[in-house]
Amino acid sequence: MNPALDLFVPGVVYLDIIFTGLRELPSPGAEVWAPGMGSCPGGIANLAVAAARLGLHTGLGTALATDAYGDFCAHILRDQEGIDLSASRRVDEGHSPVTISLAYQRDRSMITHGHPLPVGPSGLVDALPSARAASVSLIKGPLPWVASARANGTLVFADVGWDDTAEWPVEALDVLSDCHAFLPNAVEAMQYTRAASPGEALRRLSGLVPVVVVTQGSDGAEAVDATTGESVKVPGVRLEALDPTGAGDVFTAGFVLGTLRGWPLDQRLAFANLIAALSVQHFGGSLSAPGWGDIADWWRATRASASQHHTDSSEAFLAARYGFLDDVIPQGEQRSVRRATATIARLSDAGDQR
Repeated sequence: MNPALDLFVPGVVYLDIIFTGLRELPSPGAEVWAPGMGSCPGGIANLAVAAARLGLHTGLGTALATDAYGDFCAHILRDQEGIDLSASRRVDEGHSPVTISLAYQRDRSMITHGHPLPVGPSGLVDALPSARAASVSLIKGPLPWVASARANGTLVFADVGWDDTAEWPVEALDVLSDCHAFLPNAVEAMQYTRAASPGEALRRLSGLVPVVVVTQGSDGAEAVDATTGESVKVPGVRLEALDPTGAGDVFTAGFVLGTLRGWPLDQRLAFANLIAALSVQHFGGSLSAPGWGDIADWWRATRASASQHHTDSSEAFLAARYGFLDDVIPQGEQRSVRRATATIARLSDAGDQR
């Protein structure tokens, strides 16, 4: 891969099918009607797409099945979103993993079927590419590629998935010694540290890795950066939520961008909070991620609203908090991004709308 990637993300890509607008979850033997539905690549694709839409040269390391779902995901990722799949490969064995997501009352429940990735001794499907940053999802067991990435000067950003065994083994945190940042949500952070509050969990984690961020959904996030001595808590941006799927990945993409650009910690958190909030207004984890056009639209509307309200209003607070966007939003026309649709589109239907 030449030039080097800004961000490398390895992991499983699922086909996500999302149902929204549910008034209730189905009880045994019952059927409920979903007014909304969308299909898109999911899993690690959520982070890859979010980063690519922010302009980061993003590579994905995964195995995609040679079935119709795999073709659909590969097309969306490579041709529509411009993600580098050089560290990925297509496999004839098995089938594409699938997740059904039920969005309900500002949260979601999921049903997933799939098989483990065919990874090599390094823990990757293919070779480790050169990249400024990489992401890793912590699991119990060694991940040799993480140490190799750090040795090559890559900043590794770690998160965790839900532990359905309810064990939350502290051994999973051992890999943090090779990471630059750790970004769990509040529940995950408290479970792994056995802490009673997000703040206590943050303090217990802060000695394990240079940068720790504990996210708290619409309530915002708090973080400690030992490399700069910064410690901040930034409130979230409350917008109408349709589907929270992938919001954490969008947050991580924004935080990675801010880190690579050298922003202060409070700006990194504020930006990540904002784009995560913008993402939940659309369904579908990966294709709900905002592009710069969405960010610019929100910023114009926020400034216009602030000018019509008192200086102590919530609108004025947001305008002051996000004043730095004037310096970071790219100049020129920002095109709209493609959203998740209810069908698995034919290739001829999926024009480039980046």
